[in-house]
Formats: sequence, structure tokens, C-alpha cells
Amino acid sequence: MTGTLVEYFAGVQHRLPEEAERVLRALDDYGAMNKEELSLTAKVKRAVLDHVVMQLYALGLVDVTTEGKSKMCSMTSLGWDFLKLSKVG
Repeated sequence: MTGTLVEYFAGVQHRLPEEAERVLRALDDYGAMNKEELSLTAKVKRAVLDHVVMQLYALGLVDVTTEGKSKMCSMTSLGWDFLKLSKVG
């Protein structure tokens, strides 16, 4: 089972919900933010956002850390690579 990262990202891109791209773009444009800010910035309903963030986290594209009572979301280097390649393709 061999494949390139580009092929893998292409498969991922087709399986993720459309809200995932908005979440990644918001994190790319504005940096790390808590889920409330991310929901408003990415224009994704909070209930949907939780599912999308967990999918992105499982893929290693987003990191989620706890700061007090807030869950902070940020892009990983793999997330930036994914976003860069998805802009090209």
C-alpha cells in the first residue's frame, strides 16, 4: 500500500464535510482561537463544529488544547500542508 501525500490528501478532501475547509481557512487566516470564535469566524454551527474539529484532529490537521475552560484550536504543520495542497489542486 503505497501512495503519495498528495493522493492521501485528495482522498481526505473528498471525505470531509464542506465545513472542514471553512474551519481550516479560518484558522489559517486568523490563527488559533477557541471554539466559540471559530464557530463565528468559520460560519459553522457549534454542534457541527465539534464534529468537524474532531475529524480534523483525528487526521492530525488541527490541534486542540485546553486553556482554562476553553478548547483552543490551531492548525498543525500537516494542516498547513493539506490546505496548501488543496489550494493547488
